[in-house]
Parts: sequence; C-alpha cells; structure tokens
Amino acid sequence: MAAIPGFGEIAEQLRRSTVLIHSGGRGSGSGVVWSSDGVLVTNAHVVHGSRPMVQLWDGREFEAVTQSRDSRRDLAQLRIGANNLPAAIAADSSQVRPGELAIAVGNPLGFVGALATGVIHGVGPLRRLGAQSWVQADVRLAPGNSGGPLADARGRVVGINTMVAGRLALAIPSNEVQDFLSVGPADGWLGVTLHPASIPRPGFRRRIFGFVILEVEPGSPAAQASLLAGDILLGTEEKRFSSIDDLSRALRGRGPRVLRVEFLRGDYSRLRRVTVQLGAPLSARSSVAA
Repeated sequence: MAAIPGFGEIAEQLRRSTVLIHSGGRGSGSGVVWSSDGVLVTNAHVVHGSRPMVQLWDGREFEAVTQSRDSRRDLAQLRIGANNLPAAIAADSSQVRPGELAIAVGNPLGFVGALATGVIHGVGPLRRLGAQSWVQADVRLAPGNSGGPLADARGRVVGINTMVAGRLALAIPSNEVQDFLSVGPADGWLGVTLHPASIPRPGFRRRIFGFVILEVEPGSPAAQASLLAGDILLGTEEKRFSSIDDLSRALRGRGPRVLRVEFLRGDYSRLRRVTVQLGAPLSARSSVAA
C-alpha cells in the first residue's frame, strides 16, 4: 500500500476522537466523540445501563448519560460534561467506494487506541442480516473495537464498527448515524438484557416467539414495573413480537408515556400484563405485574 502523506497525524487525530467505554462490568468497548460539546456515539450493545464510564484519550474519566438508544440499528448516543473535545469529522457514507483505504481505531482486548487498516469491500445489505446497510471492510477487529470509528484515508468517519461477519468488519454507515442523531434524544429505554427464544407453552402445540429477560437494570422502567429476570416478553396488547424490530418500534417515542406489555412468568401457563412507564420523569410509584 502506498504511503499516505500525513498518515501519522490522521491516525493520531482519530485516536484522540476515540473513547474507551466501561459499562456494567462486562468488559469495555469504544466510542466516537461526535461533537466537541460532549456528544458521543457508540453501539447500543456496548452500553449496559444508563450511566457508563467514559475515558478520553488524555486519561480523563467521566460518567456519561445515555441520551438515546436504538437497538434495531445498534446505536447509542451518550453525553459527558466536557467541552472543547477533539470531535471526529463525518464523511458522506453514500460516497464510499470499494477499494478505498479503511482505518479502524478502537480498544480491542484492552489495547487502548489500537489502529488497523484495510480496504473497503462495499456498502450495502448482506444476506442473512436483513435490510440494514453496512460499510464492509477487510479490517481486523476484536472484542473492544465495537463502537469505534471506521474512517477513510483523510480520517473522516464513514461508519461505526459493530461486528465481524466472516473475514469482513461491518460498520454502521455514518449517514445512518447522522439520521439517528437528527431524530433527537429518545427515551424508549426499557433497561433489560434480552435473548430471543422460541417458547413452548403447556397445552399449545406450536411454540411462540418471545424475548427472555436475562437481566434487569436497577431503577429502570422494567424494574419499576416489577419485571424480573426469567420473564418472557411476548408483545404489547396491540401486537405480538416477532423480531427485535417489533420491540424497537414499540419503544419509540419521547416524553412520559406508558406501554402495556404481555409476558410469561414461572411455568408459563398464564399470560400476564404489566404497564411500563417510559420517558422522563419516571413515576415514583411502581406498577405491579398483573
């Protein structure tokens, strides 16, 4: 690969715009300084809980506030109380072409500010991963890279590194990130860790789809509604869940509002319902599972 004038400075600026995120004692991930006044972007799966810890390139640490999450697009917006931060510059991901240089920065396996280079393979959806578009590059990623920047040869961010599929690194396109941020802070946070599953029910021949609650964040809307680990979310009173998209759509919105959720508990023989209050401020009174 031919030498790129000023590559050292480009790489250093990307490192300064990349943060380390510690969240809920489950290892660490990466994030990107999106604006100089403290707005950060990362993957939703990197953030567990509403107040993760963020470490900047200069070693300063801040408690961040989770302002918005989109589980469907796997994006989260954080904010820290800092100004004059070295913000990344976003590129127009629709202009990215195969064969261009790709630069990834992150914190894989505890190595802070690690850099990897490769080549863009394409931009678009992938079979078996739905209709979502991905920036695909042959950059080597490892656990801890999630949420960090994928940039072009000029150091402009073209995507947020999210996962590895085969030998390709997949990043959420920067235009998707801009669209996510432009919607404004959403507050459809349930506060649970979920796992999709096919559930057998006594007396029913067919299995049903649901989300098993693996963990409930203390003080979250789910905890306020008395939902517990082991409960299985089936849907709302209006619609049963059949995918993560259905849950994401049910949680969308801003401001105080309620969501009536159907779920199973115990031996799964009785369908239960509970009212979950979403949005701030949370009600001081907990709802009791019916």
